[in-house]
Amino acid sequence: MADTRVLRAGLRFGEGPRRAPDGRLFYSDFYDREVHAIDLATGEDEVVCAVPGQPSGLGWLPDGRLLVVSMTDRRVLRLEDGGLVEHADLGGIATFHANDMLVDPHGRAYVGNFGFDLHAALAAGGEAALLEPGWTAPGTPLALVRPDGAVGVAAEDLKFPNGTVLLADGGLVVAETLAFRLTRFDVAEDGALSGRRVWAELREHLIAPDGIAVDPGGGLWVAPALQPFAFHVEEGGRITRKVETSQACFAVAVVDGTLVCCTAPTSQPEVVAGARLGKLEVFDL
Repeated sequence: MADTRVLRAGLRFGEGPRRAPDGRLFYSDFYDREVHAIDLATGEDEVVCAVPGQPSGLGWLPDGRLLVVSMTDRRVLRLEDGGLVEHADLGGIATFHANDMLVDPHGRAYVGNFGFDLHAALAAGGEAALLEPGWTAPGTPLALVRPDGAVGVAAEDLKFPNGTVLLADGGLVVAETLAFRLTRFDVAEDGALSGRRVWAELREHLIAPDGIAVDPGGGLWVAPALQPFAFHVEEGGRITRKVETSQACFAVAVVDGTLVCCTAPTSQPEVVAGARLGKLEVFDL
């Protein structure tokens, strides 16, 4: 039985939940190709913009303009008064679909990508194939987009870099989904990353971390993608709490003491793109 309550049903596939400067929760719906904003108190939901290239990660520049990842054409777009415009082209770095994104307080965006055709691999071998001890995902870079749109490489050879957060001490943690770990970097004043090390190893739990969120009290909340729960983990890998969801949890956010979970029965497009089985589920922390 789920611990959560359903705030909104009828999504295709929700991702990238983020607290916006206006206090609402913004999220992407991959296969509706829309970015939404929802009031967590009232449930009032608004379409912010349409993204034909399939939206994923979200963030804001210091002046409040929205950035959104356009997955299939590997770009970061910027919302202006006249609509979406190109902020950065990731085609020279992303080796497959662009995905989740962290925008830091300086307006620098760290953007992950699939690295290979994940959905084709899942269709061919199923989720169990990704759990085989001898299977290794291709490495791919984490992109760094400067506030002016200049693109560079923040880190090399990550295994499906996904959810990314800044810790209270200034470190950056990225979920390497297909390495089954959370990886930490030190962040220089210019945004460069160094000092790569494992923050939490999750392979023994068969957890492929997807979206992640900072818990204001310490530690991280993690969406495990293959399982119907969100969990709290400390540095070193100790899992201290689980919140059961009604279906697999792919992304999380913590907004004013509320844990928000984006859930769906699977990530496979042939299942979720044509149906409306996705949900936003919430839990009072």
